[in-house]
Amino acid sequence: MASIEELEELMAYLRSPQGCAWDREQTIDNFKKYLREESDEALDAIEKKDYENLCEELGDLLWHILFISQIAKEKELFTLQDVLAGLKDKIIRRHPHVFGEGEKLHTAEDVMKHYYDVKKRVG
Repeated sequence: MASIEELEELMAYLRSPQGCAWDREQTIDNFKKYLREESDEALDAIEKKDYENLCEELGDLLWHILFISQIAKEKELFTLQDVLAGLKDKIIRRHPHVFGEGEKLHTAEDVMKHYYDVKKRVG
């Protein structure tokens, strides 16, 4: 089993002077194309119910997130930990019916309506 920390270390090594020349040359802008391609491949796997391939494509998407986060860290823009912390905060904020003192929502329809209301207000 691999941890997110091990993958983060692997990415940092690949971007280091001892790593891969291609990986070192990449920029955040380069990933616009790659993210689109990998997202399309993941969507295709979902359409085909090809879950073995979907597992691989999700890994590719995660790798791109790690890659972009490493470049951002090197440029002192943000870190993978910033991405993870922001995601955790957003998920909790968008689920006050689960984690907060707010109104308990009982149907998926109620949850979606509330989700879009919260998203409009606070993002």
